[in-house]
Amino acid sequence: MTINSHKWAASLLFMAAIAFSCTSGKEQPEGNAGKDQSLKEVMKDDFYIGAALNHQQINGRDEKGTNLVKQHFNSISPENVLKMGPIHPQQHVYNWEPADKYVEFGVENNMFTIGHTLVWHSQAPDWIFVDESGRQVSKDTLFRRMENHITTVAGRYKGKIDGWDVVNEALNDDGTLRQSKWLEIGGEEFIQKAFEYAKEAAPDAELYYNDYSLWKPEKRAGAVRLVKSLLDKGIQVDGIGMQGHYGISYPSIEDIEASIEAFAALGVKVMVTELDIDVLPNPTGRQGADIVNTVEEQEGFNPWPESLPDSVQEKLTKRYADIFDVFHRHRDKISRITFWGVADHDSWLNGWPMRGRTSYPLLFDRNYQPKPAYEAVVKAVKE
Repeated sequence: MTINSHKWAASLLFMAAIAFSCTSGKEQPEGNAGKDQSLKEVMKDDFYIGAALNHQQINGRDEKGTNLVKQHFNSISPENVLKMGPIHPQQHVYNWEPADKYVEFGVENNMFTIGHTLVWHSQAPDWIFVDESGRQVSKDTLFRRMENHITTVAGRYKGKIDGWDVVNEALNDDGTLRQSKWLEIGGEEFIQKAFEYAKEAAPDAELYYNDYSLWKPEKRAGAVRLVKSLLDKGIQVDGIGMQGHYGISYPSIEDIEASIEAFAALGVKVMVTELDIDVLPNPTGRQGADIVNTVEEQEGFNPWPESLPDSVQEKLTKRYADIFDVFHRHRDKISRITFWGVADHDSWLNGWPMRGRTSYPLLFDRNYQPKPAYEAVVKAVKE
């Protein structure tokens, strides 16, 4: 080797040493380790990790969001395209194209694909409850229409949709049944019928009851009574979806854990189905997710329109770490965790309960980049 060659080799070693010192030990930015890791890989031995897809992602118009879903998630839910109003707006009219694209995305990417939702008081079209003259239909007529809807929709995606939210949000916060048109006309039996029709239409799919605020003791007890009554009658219910619309300060970790344990004790799977964490001031004082609870725009409730302060970012990070610590400890009971959205700009919380707010509830920011909370989640699951 020549003298120049020796100098060249020494120079390379020196440069490598500098590069190593800048990317290792104390010089490495704290928390950087999780940024390149896929959520689905980190959690592959624990539970499915999912995201709710909107129209932009389903139609391929949000390429960055779609790529994020493919990289990090192995389960998907539809925000709207499979709800009764959007897919079945008139008695003899079905809007198949958006739902077909959603299901195709799940099949093509080998996702555990969720159908949301077959029976719900909200976004139910008026025609299902009234006849041609506008009078309320009979119980038998309502059940026939429900059966036709479930048979047609769930039957169309038989073998492609892996799990259905059969009945959504049928309980009040005190654990009693919600006063909806379904209950008014069909009585409590409407819930049983929905599960029976779903079982017939999609015999290989898992069937779930899904609701928000199931961390509240009274609502938790109501869900236990409801699902136990169905199971005692031999009705198939495979799981309970706990909608995770949480805040920075509520619910307590103890209440979340108590619900996981209570539902698992029924012998069904437990899922966290609509996870997000609201960091903004609460103009209604609500601790739920009833979409009718909206307010007019008010000053002071959109405090961070440009970016989230570091102090609040730290609270969000710790909150996600604490919650995923609980999820990971109960990974033997939890089968799936699904975020309600992909990145912050997708979130429904930007417009609820007050329009025009800038919300920051998810793991990925408005530039599709992982937030510190993402790294905290990875760390909580791995450790």
